[in-house]
Formats: sequence, C-alpha cells, structure tokens
Amino acid sequence: MATFISSLKRSLSRLLILLPIIVGLTFSPITADALYPSDPSSVDGLDTSLSGQNLQNTEYVKYDLSGRDLSDTDLTGSYFSVSSLENANLSGAKLNNVIAYATRFDNADLTNANFSGADLMKSYFNGAVIDGTDFTDAVLDLSQVKLLCERATGKTSESLQCDGLNQDYVPASKSENKFNPGIGR
Repeated sequence: MATFISSLKRSLSRLLILLPIIVGLTFSPITADALYPSDPSSVDGLDTSLSGQNLQNTEYVKYDLSGRDLSDTDLTGSYFSVSSLENANLSGAKLNNVIAYATRFDNADLTNANFSGADLMKSYFNGAVIDGTDFTDAVLDLSQVKLLCERATGKTSESLQCDGLNQDYVPASKSENKFNPGIGR
C-alpha cells in the first residue's frame, strides 16, 4: 500500500509539472530550439551520427530520428513529442529526466541507456533491446511496463520493478472486504 501511495504521489507531482507545458503547447507553439520536420535547416543541419554529443535540454517535436546513431549522447532533460527513434542506436545514451510523449523507440538499441526519472507516457518500445537499461523512477504506461518486463533481466528488471508489478493487487474474496466493509459477505 505504501508503494502505491508513493507511486501515486510521484505521478501527481509529474502531472503538476507537465500541466503548464501542456497548457502552454495548447496556446502557443514551441519556438526555442525546437526541431520541426517542416524546417529544412533542422533536418539538413543534423549529421546522421550524433554519437557522443551533448544535446541536453533540446526539443524534438514531430521529429524523425529513425536509424540515427545517438550512442553515448547526453540527452538529459530533452523533450520529445510525437517523435520517432525507431531503429536508432541509443546504447549508453543519457536520457535522464527526458519527457518523451508518444515517442516510438521500436527496435531501438537501448543497451545501457539511462531513462531514470523520465516521463515516457504513450511511448512504445516494441522490439527494443533493453539489456542494462535503467528505468528507475521513469513513468511509463502500465501496458508498456508489462511488455518490457516480459523480456527484462537484471538491472533493467529491477529498475522497472518487475518483481513487484502485481504486489499491490488485492483479489476479490468472499470474505469481508477490508476496503469497503459490508461488501463481499
């Protein structure tokens, strides 16, 4: 129960942090350092290999980074929205405190990547390599956590809390319901 309350508090605090961003995006477009696919200079200006570069706090809105080499890149605090990192090499990348809303990481190499504290709601990791990936305190959709836990081992499994995934589940019983007295008799 304590884990559930802690998780709920963390989720609510992240919602409160994201609320101004969502409201801001509703009323005005992102302009500072944002990369839009319609801007030819942003597409041409990026090298195919971004390996090892410092790209902290950058924004990628509706951006296609599919197949790019981002290994060992520092993307700490960056913002991805409706972007694609499919088949990208993100091995060893620092993605701490990243917000990646509705971003595709399908078939990406995430070996030893660090997603600690990241907000990954509505993002997908189908077929991604997750050996040694750190998801400590990351927020993901439950369906994605379950799918990742099916193939996670070691450090990755621990960071996703795969062992405790169903610990907070309280099955219905015919005896008295502790949460709603009088029900279940």
